Amino acid sequence: MRAFCAQRLRRDRSDKLSARVRRVLVKSLYTQPSSLAIGAVTTVAAGCAAAWVEQLPELYIACAVLTVIATARVTAALGLSPDSNSTSTNMLELIYEVGAFSYAFVLGLMGAMTIWLGASAEVTVLMVANALCYGVGVAARNAGRPSIAIGQLTLVCIPIIFACLSTGSVALIALAITIMLLIPAMMSIALNIFKTLRESIAAAETSAQLADKMQHLARTDVVTGLANRAGLNHAMVETMMAVDDDSRRALVWIDLDRFKEVNDLLGHPVGDRVLSEVAKRLKDVCPEGSTVSRFGGDEFVLFCPIESRKQAELIASEIHAEIMRPVRIEADRLEVRASLGVALLPEDGKDADTLMQSADLALYHAKVGGRAQTRFFDKTMTRDLVRRREIEDELRAALQRDELSIFYQPIVDLETGKIRCFEALIRWFHPEKGELRPDEFIPVAEETGVIVTLGNWITAQAARTAAKWPEDVSVAVNLSPLQIRAPGAALGIRNALREAGLDPSRLELEVTESLFIEDNHATANFIQELSAIGVKFALDDFGTGYSSLGYINTFPLSKIKVDRSFVSGAHVGRKSEAIIRAVAEMGSTLGMEIVAEGLETIEQVQTVREAGCTLGQGFYFSRAVPDYLASMLLAQERDGDLRQITG
Repeated sequence: MRAFCAQRLRRDRSDKLSARVRRVLVKSLYTQPSSLAIGAVTTVAAGCAAAWVEQLPELYIACAVLTVIATARVTAALGLSPDSNSTSTNMLELIYEVGAFSYAFVLGLMGAMTIWLGASAEVTVLMVANALCYGVGVAARNAGRPSIAIGQLTLVCIPIIFACLSTGSVALIALAITIMLLIPAMMSIALNIFKTLRESIAAAETSAQLADKMQHLARTDVVTGLANRAGLNHAMVETMMAVDDDSRRALVWIDLDRFKEVNDLLGHPVGDRVLSEVAKRLKDVCPEGSTVSRFGGDEFVLFCPIESRKQAELIASEIHAEIMRPVRIEADRLEVRASLGVALLPEDGKDADTLMQSADLALYHAKVGGRAQTRFFDKTMTRDLVRRREIEDELRAALQRDELSIFYQPIVDLETGKIRCFEALIRWFHPEKGELRPDEFIPVAEETGVIVTLGNWITAQAARTAAKWPEDVSVAVNLSPLQIRAPGAALGIRNALREAGLDPSRLELEVTESLFIEDNHATANFIQELSAIGVKFALDDFGTGYSSLGYINTFPLSKIKVDRSFVSGAHVGRKSEAIIRAVAEMGSTLGMEIVAEGLETIEQVQTVREAGCTLGQGFYFSRAVPDYLASMLLAQERDGDLRQITG
């Protein structure tokens, strides 16, 4: 049964190919109608000349009939459109056959008439040669349809053969035999031409189909079946060339938040199934006439027609709602979040490249703004981009020109008032723009990768400075996740310690909670390697991220820094105090020190100390100061506490 089905499928494909080839060959009959007109003029002119010379009314009548047929054929060739699907192949072929066969027969009959009616030798040669040349020539021209080519040749030759045989003349009988031999010879030539044409057209058809298939594959994402980047670019260019100036379109750039965790924790097969489900949901909500593509990795792009900005907002909202619906993959229930950047045509760009850039910028701001949100492009984003690029270039130069400085803010023992540690904080004093805030240039450094060079420089500078302090005072350095993931990250820290001559136990590296979510494996290797030589690790900004107790128990953290929002934020109260107390109790149980950040008043200091915090940091004790002032603060401790905090 399977073999029968396969055979039938091959036969169907062969039939379809034959039909397409036949259509092409029939269309060839209608090409160059001027050749039909030229042939008709010459044969009619020859017939009229023969009739005039011999004054034979039969030839005049034949010329008139031939003229009518020729006119009808040329008119049909000019009027019918073989490229139009409204006229079937059979109809095209039938119309051509009627005209071709009648024309050939009348032309052959005119040649035969000159023999039957005893015309002069010159006239007989003119008409017979004219008819035979037409038959031979048309056999080659119409070889695409052998039945027509052979039929015309036969209809031209048969009247002449009969006329020659009926005279009884040896010469004419010999001519009849010659013409009879001509027919199979030309049939063979016509069939060979037909075979060559058919094979060439079939090969071209197959090549074209293969090319179309390869082109389709090249523009299709194999995982989701959506258009890929090349497919999107093609669709956008084709669409934008076809639409008028008043048309409006929206380009929605979608980035799945933290999708890497799905691949890392559940494997790529599950990740692919999630991508396929997201693709299906996007196709369900997109308007008719849209192009939905997987742009790469965990990014999708939707290019769709809209009537107004409000409709674009509605589409973006529906996309968010669809993606946020839980995805069930076998026993796993996954919650996917997405950030969206939207650009509108023509407001945000009149060509594909500009529109893509605008949507990309909008997506960037959506992710920087906290993820899982939608941002529409506006012109200020372009100014921000220019500003970021300017900062990137100047930051690289600042590292070479020593425009960057390290300031140190003390971390104080809340019981003794002694400085236990200094946190190293980067400062940039631009020669023209003045001081630039870290929150202005650190994100740019992280985006561009400059943070790796910058982070290594900060660690080296802080280690050299701390080596001059008393041995009971340590230095804390903030690390970016990008710096930790960089190749040789731990080696860079070890080199900084060795070159500064600083005991590894006097270096504290502060990391944030997001680090453990994004790359557990790399983080674990980094922390384990440096912990083995004595470097300490502190968890910074605790309470603002995921606050999972799992990694506190897993990694060798020696210190937790409670975020300043629990100490001096707008929502400080009984709940925040309870949270601080709970964290302090946990730290005491685990043998970890708890640092309260953002202390500005004596009341705040007393509150966090009573809650169980062991260390404090904030303006109440000191702002961040240059290295020489940090040394002065340490020297002052010989004469008394930094601040009397016992109240």
